Amino acid sequence: MISFPNAKINLGLFITEKRPDGFHNIETILFPIPLYDALECVEMGDLVETRGRASLHTHGIHINGEPAENLVYKAYELLKNDFDLQNIRIDLLKKIPFGAGLGGGSADAAFMLRLLNEKFLLNISDEKLEDYAREIGSDCAFFVKNKSVFAYEKGDRFEPINLNLPGYQLVLICPPIHVSTKTAYQNIVPKCASFDLRKLPEIQVNEWKVVLQNDFEPSIFAQHPILSDIKQNLYDLGAEYASMSGSGSAIFGLFGKEKRFEKKERPKNHFDYQSFIL
Repeated sequence: MISFPNAKINLGLFITEKRPDGFHNIETILFPIPLYDALECVEMGDLVETRGRASLHTHGIHINGEPAENLVYKAYELLKNDFDLQNIRIDLLKKIPFGAGLGGGSADAAFMLRLLNEKFLLNISDEKLEDYAREIGSDCAFFVKNKSVFAYEKGDRFEPINLNLPGYQLVLICPPIHVSTKTAYQNIVPKCASFDLRKLPEIQVNEWKVVLQNDFEPSIFAQHPILSDIKQNLYDLGAEYASMSGSGSAIFGLFGKEKRFEKKERPKNHFDYQSFIL
């Protein structure tokens, strides 16, 4: 059985409060995008003495660390604690960059929970799957239902939001810069959100830059000025809205039907880019 975990982008990101548990409360809109990993699991027999074991094999972008540290494996272990799972081989083809603010690792873990639920007929509700996902990572639960939401608290509590961008072109640039989320928070001074993100669907995309901001950008751009240059370049090429996603380093631009991003208009600095029609 195979599935295709997708990435996400953040539309606005306000860091509002430092929590007693050391985390931060945020407000953001999480929006799924069509950039995919591939995740497959195959049964490897059901010997009683080896039941409940998994082997993880990764491909594509190199993943540092031991397989047992991977969020996909942790998702398997989490369900194994509560269910009698059979032996499986897991193959993960990694295409979503790390340290880019695109949620690739969280997506892989959430899709693993969904895959195991379907494959072994566990009958776990979406709400319960979200509870499992929250044990793995703050934005992991988003990928269970995988629909646009207003996210708050640690980014793991959601309100549905009717936000779609049909026909818009998303241009995504992922420079070879890894940004640690932990490091990104070190220079943050929390403050109240300057805009109610739940009202975003009422506003035209070309006006988003007036009301939206990503609170990580000032400190991350100061450390990596090239990211600010890429964002401005997207605006120069006609983007209606451009931003860093999450704590970076991915930068995206939204282009309307009237002004498309053309390959001949390749951004400065010659970083690779990907283009999707939403």
